[in-house]
Amino acid sequence: MTITAAHDDTILRTATGREAARWVGTQCRDMPWLSAGTAATSVAGAALQVLPIFLLGRVVDGVVGGESRSILITIGILTVAAALIGAVATGTSTYLIGRLGTELLTRVREAAVHAVLALPSARIEQVGRGDVLSRVGDDVAVVSKGIRNAIPTLFSSMVLVGTATAGMFTLDWRLGLAGSAALPAYWLALRWYLPRSAPLYQERARAQADRAQALISGLNGIDTVRAYRLEEDFRGRTERESWRVRNLGITVFRLFGRFVGRENRAEFIGLTFILVIGLLLLRADSITLGEAAAAALAFHKLFTPLGVIMYTFDEAQKSGASLTRLVGVLGEGAGDHLVGALSTEQGALSAESVPVRVENLTHRYPGTDRPVLEEVSLNIPAGGSLALVGATGAGKTTLAALIAGVTRPQSGSIHIGHHDLAELDEVGARSLVSILTQETHVFSGPLAEDLRLAKPTATDEELREALRTVGAQGWESKLDTVVGEGGERVDGTTVARIALARLVLSGAPVVVLDESTAEAGSQGAAELERAVQAACRGRTTLLVAHRLSQAMAADRIAVLDAGRVIEQGTHEELVALGGRYAQLWRAWRDGGQRSSILGRDG
Repeated sequence: MTITAAHDDTILRTATGREAARWVGTQCRDMPWLSAGTAATSVAGAALQVLPIFLLGRVVDGVVGGESRSILITIGILTVAAALIGAVATGTSTYLIGRLGTELLTRVREAAVHAVLALPSARIEQVGRGDVLSRVGDDVAVVSKGIRNAIPTLFSSMVLVGTATAGMFTLDWRLGLAGSAALPAYWLALRWYLPRSAPLYQERARAQADRAQALISGLNGIDTVRAYRLEEDFRGRTERESWRVRNLGITVFRLFGRFVGRENRAEFIGLTFILVIGLLLLRADSITLGEAAAAALAFHKLFTPLGVIMYTFDEAQKSGASLTRLVGVLGEGAGDHLVGALSTEQGALSAESVPVRVENLTHRYPGTDRPVLEEVSLNIPAGGSLALVGATGAGKTTLAALIAGVTRPQSGSIHIGHHDLAELDEVGARSLVSILTQETHVFSGPLAEDLRLAKPTATDEELREALRTVGAQGWESKLDTVVGEGGERVDGTTVARIALARLVLSGAPVVVLDESTAEAGSQGAAELERAVQAACRGRTTLLVAHRLSQAMAADRIAVLDAGRVIEQGTHEELVALGGRYAQLWRAWRDGGQRSSILGRDG
């Protein structure tokens, strides 16, 4: 479905209530048996709860009419049977409501997480990680709590109200109308409450997101905060956002208190009408005493579910506000367009290597005057490899991120084949360039699912071939093995091999490695370097080298210093040149070729 709700570009989309309801309806139609079973058992349970009330009215008429005691025994048996069967139906209904709610929560949570993971990096930076995390964290928690508590209770109570009201109409249409007289009062109370409460709940959710953003930005930049003595500023900002959340909570509570007063007035109106109309009909011999008593008891039966509806509607409103935020995330990017160049022609490019050309690239981070990269120009021929070498802060990782399309440069250009990277959206860039960083990770779940993150359509044989390519033959028979949290423990070398297998499966013609073997021991690093060469064979490769052994294996080497390329050439050419690379080479060789002498923060 397409989400079209208007939104502020500085925050993620929030769907309308109608769009959220439409999404829920669509999901329920995808589960027809579960949805139909839930509705049927809920109605049956409610009807069987109301039936003893009308049987009691029949007892009253039997006593007044002097009927035999056998009628009491019959009614007693029916009452017990109704109670037992009703308990089973209600229990089944509660279970099915829980199942349906859990399935809906699972679907919206997974869809929201996938939508967030697919967001362009620039969009994440625009809205702030606080808004993103509050949706997949706080909002999911609120919806989960609502599904466990408020939603099943609300649904069951609404069915019970409808059944009891229908029962009063079966006694006498005038009794039904008398009992229904309270419903407009309840509706007016809700109509007064809902337009005021929904915006408040959404505002509180936004305030929670702002508070999360204030905390995250302060914690992530703690070193900078301390360096510039900004502790008080960040503490003040966090405190202001926390007070904002607290004040909105108090406002919501006060509004709910006024809502409860209106609910009590509705109960008084309904009970008054049912007693007065029942008395008038009884005097006119239009109904029996048993029917009048049953109508009064049926309306009294409404007190509990109506009260529950009114009281749990507060929790349901919270869940509804959070659901609109989650469903809104699903529409992020619905209006984004993909570049026309990324069609059949791009698919052909993915099957073969392409050159990479960097021209006059300059980039600086916000809030800084000095560029981290300045007038950088590089060429990597199709199927060739280039290693970046330089000290900490030289700009290696920044250049790698720019070529991978993760970040956009302020000036200059990057061409992948004949595509200008600036003209491609993030999806297009990802299909042409795969990046593997130092922070390799294994996700919780079966190994096959972990590998298929790179290629969802991959067959088991393709997964095994990718594992063989990177030297992980021992895992070929373990595709169903659960890895990651809660699964089989995987050492660092194997984690890196799995990440390289995903790289093989991605099929992108250009590979950027911001070195995944940097943290391995010397023996593990040697094995992984061979695995890297196998994974990148035939593909254009940019390697951020943290060991000179890695740089030596590349076709060419570029030396970065303070954001500029100061040397380029093969290993032999640069050693003969006697410049910066030659100094690093001698230091590495004389040091016994031990560990890394290159920085990791470039």
